[in-house]
Amino acid sequence: MDGQGGAADPQLQQFIEVESQKQRFQQLVHQMTEVCWEKCMDKPGPKMDSRTETCLGNCVERFIDTSQFILNRLEQTQRSRGSSSESMMD
Repeated sequence: MDGQGGAADPQLQQFIEVESQKQRFQQLVHQMTEVCWEKCMDKPGPKMDSRTETCLGNCVERFIDTSQFILNRLEQTQRSRGSSSESMMD
């Protein structure tokens, strides 16, 4: 054994968490790009018109707002479940 009772290296754990966050971020960017491209790009051309540019900007903002709302809601749900299970144990 490693003498730590099987505990993983904290630096390794932190590295894995950072890499996981990077991967989630890349997946989110890819998904956002796909959604907004499909929604806003009528016909690709050599130059983007102002309507398309505005659409893409609004789409990205809504995508970020929605993602943040969902994350906040999941955190609230987990916290309320955690506090209700703690009170059931009392």
